Amino acid sequence: QLHLVESGGGLVQPGKSLRLSCAAYGFILDYHAIGWFRQAPGREREGVSCISSRSDDTNYADFVKGRFIISRDNAKMTAYLQMNSLKPEDTAVYYCAAVHRLYGCPMAGNEYDYWGQGTQVTVSS
Repeated sequence: QLHLVESGGGLVQPGKSLRLSCAAYGFILDYHAIGWFRQAPGREREGVSCISSRSDDTNYADFVKGRFIISRDNAKMTAYLQMNSLKPEDTAVYYCAAVHRLYGCPMAGNEYDYWGQGTQVTVSS
């Protein structure tokens, strides 16, 4: 059964860091682009970052550039989102998603086929 599982969320103070993980089960992650998305209460889902299948292309939303770093380890079937200098406005449920694509990575959620269940990130003092 094909699915993704996020982990690493939690409560953190402003300015601190968290690393989210996205583990893939039931398919070969090597051939898939990975995206991270988030949704805060009362707001639409938004793209945060994405990485191509071979890690040669990454994209970041303007509001996380310079703070978040996306990476992946295909041997471990896992992608990561390192979140630094967290702000209260980063509070949201974070989702990872995958799409079969060898080159590039889309930032639009409707281009992804597989989604995780989400992990809550709360940034508060």
